[in-house]
Amino acid sequence: MSDSITAFSDTPIAIVTGGSRGLGRNTVLSLARRGVRSIFTYNANRAEAEKVVALAAEAGTKAVALQLEVGEVSTFDAFADQVRGTLGDLGAERFDYLVNNAGVSHHNSIEKTTEEEMDTLYRVNFKGVFFLTQKLLPLIKDGGRIVNLSSGLSRIVVPGSAPYGSLKAAIDVLTRYQAKELGGRRIAVNAVAPGAIQTDFSGGMVRDNPELNRQVAEMTALGRAGEPDDIGPMIAALLSDDNRWVNAQRIEVSGGMAI
Repeated sequence: MSDSITAFSDTPIAIVTGGSRGLGRNTVLSLARRGVRSIFTYNANRAEAEKVVALAAEAGTKAVALQLEVGEVSTFDAFADQVRGTLGDLGAERFDYLVNNAGVSHHNSIEKTTEEEMDTLYRVNFKGVFFLTQKLLPLIKDGGRIVNLSSGLSRIVVPGSAPYGSLKAAIDVLTRYQAKELGGRRIAVNAVAPGAIQTDFSGGMVRDNPELNRQVAEMTALGRAGEPDDIGPMIAALLSDDNRWVNAQRIEVSGGMAI
């Protein structure tokens, strides 16, 4: 019995923000299929989070959903305490992988973007990533791994995406700094930059707009828009020991958009 408990406690644990929907959900389930347990966050939809918990259980792996608004830095100390308690429930003191996935979209011109819109983007898509990672560093194992979600829009210039793309470019730079500063702890940090993916992100504009979907397919070498299953398994593979020597990289997963 003690041997089985020890084996279970040695099973890797990931923290995935925004894991109740879209790419975060797919990442949690892709990790589950590899036997990785997850603590994932959701913003407001507890019912969807519970569905992910159930699907992970069907895959034979434990997942725990915790509520978090990633744009509210003042709540991060309490969240870290929740994580610490949840790790204890899972028979662990530290976790192995952090996936900073949660984010908000934005589509507006430079001329029309408001200060409020920019502040929201900054709080969620950059400030939240920076400080949540900071708060969780004492709990991540030496030799662990971090993946920050960037975007194809940090490379591909699409009018109306300047604020969003610029802050995702900041994530690319932050990733390299994190890799350098955390190298002494053997923590590898990489950015994954999805292209246009058919999810409910941005109001489902790629998934639900046939004309936009066609345009994306035409500018993509592999001839279609991306799907969640193109991203989650890639992130899970990147976190695996097979990719232990990949560090400080921005890896675009777009099927070859705009090349």
